[in-house]
Amino acid sequence: MSDVIEWLKYLLLGAIQGFTEPIPVSSSGHLIIAQNLLGVEQHGLSFEIMTNTASLIAILFIYREVIARLVKNGVGYVATRDKQYKSDFNFILYVIIGTIPAGVIGVLFKDKIEEIFSTSVTTVAIALLVTGVALWLIRNLRGVKRDGDLSMKDAIIVGLAQAVALIPGLSRSGSTVIASIATGMKQDTALRYSFMLYIPVSLGGLVLGISDIISDPDLQALWVQYLIAFLTSLVVTYFSMRWFMGIMEKGNLRYFSYYCFVVGILILIFM
Repeated sequence: MSDVIEWLKYLLLGAIQGFTEPIPVSSSGHLIIAQNLLGVEQHGLSFEIMTNTASLIAILFIYREVIARLVKNGVGYVATRDKQYKSDFNFILYVIIGTIPAGVIGVLFKDKIEEIFSTSVTTVAIALLVTGVALWLIRNLRGVKRDGDLSMKDAIIVGLAQAVALIPGLSRSGSTVIASIATGMKQDTALRYSFMLYIPVSLGGLVLGISDIISDPDLQALWVQYLIAFLTSLVVTYFSMRWFMGIMEKGNLRYFSYYCFVVGILILIFM
């Protein structure tokens, strides 16, 4: 019976990771809160890395056609300098530039980030409130920039926002979507650019975290629980992302702002 309860806890953790990864409410922050409530203690970042990898696979599947087009047209522009491919080539270039801030900070301060991840739920609550304020401020913005209209300045601003979101409780998707919309991007472009940035950063986190996974003292004893969380995160991320794409089309980000305010305040009061 105790094993079943433990499996259910990890199924719930995987579902929380999967549901919150695409939406602007912070998956890492919610995992900290959930682990605290469920009495699940993690040593290091291996569990987060594994469930995040599951989310990455789901995102890659959803955007597989976009990625294939970008790669094809990017290579086509390099090979032919044909102007019809330039827009996608520039988009790839700005994804690379936007990835640099989070990549550099992740490499240089990996140990510090791990320490921050183990911080109190109070920090998460404050970060959720900050996210809520930012979402509220951009709730009515409707940009005009499409994929081919991005600039170096846009890439740097959004890239820095993604780097700041390495702090637990600050949503990565929220930070990048907010920054993208603030620079004048249309909703669909902001979402697409946000998750194109997510892919290399998540892959980099996986590579850097392989040693954490291998050295995880809990891996042998908890591999079934980790597998349950991984598969749950994979499936739930797919449906959560599809749902969020529909919300972005309608521009209803203010509801996530309300959610961040409510959860942040409840955490400060009761936890």
